Amino acid sequence: MTSPPSSAGAFERDLTRNPAYLRFDGVGQVFQTQNGPFEALRDINLQVAQGEFICVVGHSGCGKSTLLNMVSGFLSPSSGRVTLQDRPIEGPGPDRMVVFQNYSLLPWKSVDQNVALAVKAARPELTAAAQTAVVEHHLEMVGLLEARHKRPGEISGGMRQRVAIARALAVQPEVLVLDEPFGALDAITKEELQEELLAIWREHKPTVLMITHDIDEALFLADRIVMMTNGPAATIGEIMEVPFDRPRNFEGIQEDPRYGQLRNHALDFLYRRYAHDDG
Repeated sequence: MTSPPSSAGAFERDLTRNPAYLRFDGVGQVFQTQNGPFEALRDINLQVAQGEFICVVGHSGCGKSTLLNMVSGFLSPSSGRVTLQDRPIEGPGPDRMVVFQNYSLLPWKSVDQNVALAVKAARPELTAAAQTAVVEHHLEMVGLLEARHKRPGEISGGMRQRVAIARALAVQPEVLVLDEPFGALDAITKEELQEELLAIWREHKPTVLMITHDIDEALFLADRIVMMTNGPAATIGEIMEVPFDRPRNFEGIQEDPRYGQLRNHALDFLYRRYAHDDG
């Protein structure tokens, strides 16, 4: 198979002008279990530029969530270090926001109250009027102003995920961590939310790390796709550059002759070179 098209040279030149914002240097993770030590990750080295959109793909058990938990500050590496702007990440903080697949909304609070709680906690310097304006702006961007007074149990799964995205981006984090946020949604809702996510990302340009099992989703959203080897002792097997210009639309990139080549290369990595051994 021929190598996929790459824009690695351009990205390296960008890093020369703008040094790595988020870094993994020799990162490993070992968990202590009843059966002894379990090495989840080994020798992770990755440099992410400010404002870059990274998708992480790999089979279950390859350490994707472990990697993102280190960025979120929920987990410290057993070896190596993870740094943001040259400072070690030592715990959670409002500069890093997480969107989970299960939404994580407070069920007794309305849509706007869920977003407002995050804004109030992370941006206390704003006046009450300014905080309200921020909440309304982000709910408008995800098309939820009319549902602002409803509780999570009164809206659909797609709408709940819109609330979670609006809440995360309303605090203007430096890094946005997305743990398969669209995995439980139907295809039409997923595509709509992907486009809305990119629209909000273009406005704030946070650095994004996103887990996904969907290669088409990764090709649509990402600047680079980080492909993980199988665990235990999983590591980065390959990093694939996504060369499509922004802004993007599904139809446009799928008509590009490079799309099929990139997609086949990623599928070859996952299902032939690193096929999951179910036995």
